[in-house]
Amino acid sequence: MKTWIKVERAKRDMTQEDLAKAMKVSRQTINSIECDRYTPSVVLALRIADYFGRTVNEMFFLEENDLPE
Repeated sequence: MKTWIKVERAKRDMTQEDLAKAMKVSRQTINSIECDRYTPSVVLALRIADYFGRTVNEMFFLEENDLPE
């Protein structure tokens, strides 16, 4: 799963640490989501999307290899 978190952070001149504090998670969690090493829970995905004023579908998207065959 890919995400637009990094782009949205850049628009707001936010660091991973800034977002992590706002979401009450570690900076490493935000980094792992951005680097496609960790898929956030539905609750965290909803909180991130809401924080940026976006829908979950606008913030997160599947790549072809994420879809079942």
